Amino acid sequence: MATIDASIVIVAMPAIFRGIHLNPLTPGNVTYLLWMIIGYLLVQSVLVVTLGRLGDMFGRVKIYNLGFVVFTLASIALSLDPLTGTHGAMWLIGWRFVQAFGGAMLMANSAAILTDAFPANKRGMALGVNQIAGISGQFVGLLLGGLLAAVDWRLVFWVNVPIGLFGTVWAYKSLREIATTKRAKIDWFGNVMFAVGLGSLLVAITYGIRPYGGHATGWTNPWIIGGLIGGTVMLIAFCVFETKIAEPMFQMGLFKIRAFAAGNAASLLGSIARGGLQFMLVIWLAGIWLPLHGYDFTVTPLWAGIYMLPLTAGFLIAGPISGTLSDRYGPRLFATSGLLLAAVCFAGLMLLPVDFSYWVFALLIFGNGVGSGLFASPNTSAIMSAVPASQRGSASGMRSTFQNSGMSLSIGIFFSLMIAGLASTLPKTLSKGLIAQGVPASVATHVSHLPPVSTMFAALLGYNPVQNLLAPYGVLSKLPAHNVAVLTGRQFFPNLISAPFHHGLVIVFTAAAIMAVTGAMVSLLRGKQFYYDDKIAVAPVAPVAPVAPVVPVVSLESVTLKKSIIPNGHGLTSCYGDSAAGADDSRAVPGRDSASPRRGGGA
Repeated sequence: MATIDASIVIVAMPAIFRGIHLNPLTPGNVTYLLWMIIGYLLVQSVLVVTLGRLGDMFGRVKIYNLGFVVFTLASIALSLDPLTGTHGAMWLIGWRFVQAFGGAMLMANSAAILTDAFPANKRGMALGVNQIAGISGQFVGLLLGGLLAAVDWRLVFWVNVPIGLFGTVWAYKSLREIATTKRAKIDWFGNVMFAVGLGSLLVAITYGIRPYGGHATGWTNPWIIGGLIGGTVMLIAFCVFETKIAEPMFQMGLFKIRAFAAGNAASLLGSIARGGLQFMLVIWLAGIWLPLHGYDFTVTPLWAGIYMLPLTAGFLIAGPISGTLSDRYGPRLFATSGLLLAAVCFAGLMLLPVDFSYWVFALLIFGNGVGSGLFASPNTSAIMSAVPASQRGSASGMRSTFQNSGMSLSIGIFFSLMIAGLASTLPKTLSKGLIAQGVPASVATHVSHLPPVSTMFAALLGYNPVQNLLAPYGVLSKLPAHNVAVLTGRQFFPNLISAPFHHGLVIVFTAAAIMAVTGAMVSLLRGKQFYYDDKIAVAPVAPVAPVAPVVPVVSLESVTLKKSIIPNGHGLTSCYGDSAAGADDSRAVPGRDSASPRRGGGA
């Protein structure tokens, strides 16, 4: 439910804006369109770590249950929007923020609750089901949004209410707190630094797709440059600050655990690649392929969701299977091979012609879904199993932050790459095609040099792109009926944009493949399966010199000793865990300090 609402409004956007009597593609209204798309993801990315930390402090089940309540109430408020025009848009954007707040409560704590509930050798299966349900929701939302918006745009939000009510009652009656909570002071300063830093960075990257000063994109805008620099500096300051206080919002020492750090880095890269895929496929199908095959522009977003079902099927099939197998054989093989398979499928999509044979397209996106499913389940299990129980909420929040930030980053990165590709080839092609149909040369030249972002959004949202471009000039009412029929028909725009769009697709899918391959290489660095379990007590051994207390580590497969730095609430503790296959002894090794000899690499 929480991830479906990240994408459900994309396809339903035309119906939503018609319902509030606002054209989202006019220059002054593009901001509302952007915030309807990115606002939800942005709020979730910024808040999940904080809400996960609150779960560690006050109870994960309490925060999770409250998430259902907030999400449901916000959905009711969204469906009851009493305003129209810009005020109606602001109502929707504001309550989407609240809805995202509730969704963040769910996402930040669900993985931690499952990690608490399942033994280490069953977490891959459990977290696999959870993770794939979440990721597939991003694609199911595209289909669901189109189906519901065709009836009434308010159903897009009403659909959450019965699910939310059931979830609220079920969660309060059935879930029990089994993790030990540890009350601590709330790190207000750290929370504000993280929110401001990450928020500034993501907003700046997203706004980079808007034109500025005659440029097709906004990367030369001083405000965007300032946001990028300021956000980065603030996040660096946050990382330093968190290491200086006794009770931080997030224990930065967790990143010294190799399985945790490599898993999150791979998740970020995989999420960026997957997010770009989602938007590019919708534009490809809705703007070109479906009209060429007889579909009207008004229904193309819905059918784009339907034709992308093989991608969702790949997720749903591979995720639980991969999670179960990774419990037995370890996560590294499945996570790494999943990203490599996704990279191969990106390369295959790059080689397809714009007007492709559907079975080849379906096979490639199914393979991409399988690859992402192979990666997501074991990667999540490895991340959550590598941290102490007392930090699972904040660790789950940080994992969600990397995943959601990757989606937000992909919007800015891949849209910018596509716009750059179109800007270099589209103006000449578009101008020539318009003039051939009787459009005055001055109008054709001006229209062809407009930033391609409006054309892309028109295709994404199911508007007739050429009709949308020419409407402000009143040209269509002065042209012969035959020319108008050609210009606004299903063949003119797809045939016109095919070559420039394919040029942009090559750039986008090349970048996505590189991201996936890089993520696979990072995934290899995670080491073998590593479990952290602080429930096993280890008898203290008197050291020769004063050393930090030993925190026990469990690894189900053991031969090689590995050292990791684990936060224990009072500082950083050196501990050793067995991590290679073959031995029977899986206990922590007490009484060692950092100067002691050891075998194997650092965890």
